[in-house]
Amino acid sequence: MARLPKLQTQFIPILATLATFLLLGLMGSLRYTGFLSPGVFLNLVDDNAFLGIAAIGMTFVILSGGIDLSVGSVIGLTSIVSATLVEKHHVPPGVVIPLVLALGTLLGAGMGALIRFFELAPFLVTLAGMFLARGIALMISLESIQLTNPFYQAVSAFRVPLGGALGLPANGLVFLGVLGFGIYLASYTRFGRNTYALGGSDSSALLMGLPVGRTKIGVYALSGFCSALAGVVYTFYTSSGNASAAGGLELDAIAAVVIGGTLLSGGSGYILGTWLGVLILGMIQTAISFENTLSSWWTKIIIGGLLFAFIVIQRSVIRPSSKTA
Repeated sequence: MARLPKLQTQFIPILATLATFLLLGLMGSLRYTGFLSPGVFLNLVDDNAFLGIAAIGMTFVILSGGIDLSVGSVIGLTSIVSATLVEKHHVPPGVVIPLVLALGTLLGAGMGALIRFFELAPFLVTLAGMFLARGIALMISLESIQLTNPFYQAVSAFRVPLGGALGLPANGLVFLGVLGFGIYLASYTRFGRNTYALGGSDSSALLMGLPVGRTKIGVYALSGFCSALAGVVYTFYTSSGNASAAGGLELDAIAAVVIGGTLLSGGSGYILGTWLGVLILGMIQTAISFENTLSSWWTKIIIGGLLFAFIVIQRSVIRPSSKTA
């Protein structure tokens, strides 16, 4: 009798993520009517779009063996700069949006350069970036600024018709677009392969002649770009700019990446897993709101429990030598 092929260990975390997603969906559907209806699912994608975009950028950083604590602050900075320029200085959105995307990219690239050329710890550099971005944002304005520009109102109201009364909001469309681009970049480009190799082993990547420095700067620039784009999406979602926006979101992004099956030590993981991780976090929040009798703190408790479980899974089934692209 022929034996079934042995399951490779690097696939176990992503399969655990998929199983968790399906289990939560099944439990929610059994307990709450319409829990996974098309309308609720589309809202799930829309409500978590800015978190998902930031988490995709975070995935590349963690795949490379690093960490980025600045993503939430960059979202706040992007949103308040956008609102200030559009509402108070009447700069057209077509100029503001590329400007803030460039700002986020440059901030990320700057942190990557410090990590690369001065051999500084990513945790400390991005922690400094977090304080810097949040401080600048709060210096610009301590209060939320409402966006009344017709462009932002039009984007907020835009829907891609999906039949009947269903429609995919613009933010969800951007999220799915970034997801597709992230999958392509990680799986089918030299940059993606270099990122996996860098996370597997810095020294081995150098011996292989890979552009370690350029790749390291690139992943932080990409994370900065995704964070700035998440900030733009946040302004569409709330029709406002807020310097205090996305406080602590970097921790939610890290949680989504880990629950999505990416190793915190780098070198192994999937962009699609991060997408599932974001949806899992969103499903937990949706279930809490459906229950209507539980405190919102239960969301953090459940996420903490899931993180413990996935860290144990990673430690149990992934050996350092098994990290592959």
